[in-house]
Amino acid sequence: MSRSNPLKLLLLSTPVGAIGSGLGGGVELTLTNIARSLILLNHSVTVIAPEGSVLDGIPLVPIAGNLQITAQSQGRDALITLPANSVLGNAWNYARQVQHEYDVLINFAYDWLPFYLTPFFERPIAHLVSMGSLTDAMDQIIAQVAEQFPATIAVHSLAQAETFSFRDRCFNLKNGFDLSQYQFNPTSKNHLAWVGRIAPEKGLEDAVAAVDQTGIPLKIWGVIQDEAYWNHIQASYPNAPLDYCGFLSTQDLQKALGESRALLMTPHWVEAFGNVAIEALACGVPVIAYRRGGPAEIVQAGKTGWLVEPDSVAGLVEAISKLEQIDRAECRQQAEREYSLEAIGERLEIWLDRIVQSQDL
Repeated sequence: MSRSNPLKLLLLSTPVGAIGSGLGGGVELTLTNIARSLILLNHSVTVIAPEGSVLDGIPLVPIAGNLQITAQSQGRDALITLPANSVLGNAWNYARQVQHEYDVLINFAYDWLPFYLTPFFERPIAHLVSMGSLTDAMDQIIAQVAEQFPATIAVHSLAQAETFSFRDRCFNLKNGFDLSQYQFNPTSKNHLAWVGRIAPEKGLEDAVAAVDQTGIPLKIWGVIQDEAYWNHIQASYPNAPLDYCGFLSTQDLQKALGESRALLMTPHWVEAFGNVAIEALACGVPVIAYRRGGPAEIVQAGKTGWLVEPDSVAGLVEAISKLEQIDRAECRQQAEREYSLEAIGERLEIWLDRIVQSQDL
């Protein structure tokens, strides 16, 4: 479906890193794909993002300033923090000045300030919440917005919503991808893949422990966010067949990922969605994931991969032994059915229509 009256939309990116840097994790890719989907539906899109961001073919307003600390690196009782000359504060100050040029602002920052500012803006702010419950302060402020502006909160999975007290007020947007950027590979080489930020909550050590037992090489792609953690893994498994390949652009990653026998997803926390699961499926790569968080809602066990008891290395090893049962073509077909730009476009329009209609009441 497509609205008869296209919207003018201002998208505000994550303040923890520039788009294209990898520091913003899956939010960078999510914002890019949502922007492209909205443009396909004839909406007007402008993106605000930290200085240094790269976004081909989409109007971009770069904002200078100091980056935010990532929320997942803090404890439940973490205080609200803003560095001097914060890129987050600067971005929302700019948004306040130009808000009347837009119909809806879409916030991609998992940070306290945009939620706190919501009642003070005259234009509606839609919030795409990228993580589950992490801190008490964030839970409280998002709950307040969900109560006052019930149509405005979206999540990526039901598992993510379940971590919040306001779960029934969340719109499950899932995600969508420009599948033309992902080439289906019907065959594979003899290695496994792991993709993501290298930080404790991502659980890379479990994937390493599994390949240490199987002897199948593991290629690792992603930004090393915690150097000490990465060094500890290498020291703990000195003989594991690992190949760290750095952080790659989507174009380069899909080509390399497509050669893999399977993608291992081993998060130790509730992953809100798991973009890389869809990227793998789009390339025809089966996904072996813990039955936890967003990936558990994506993987079709026995058809497009296997779901494993959380934190079970033995379960990972068993699933690896059953990869020959998975049809790589079925993996691509699932991505096309559920996670294309067209599919998320339909969900986006339902969400935005609800927000605009609630504004008109």
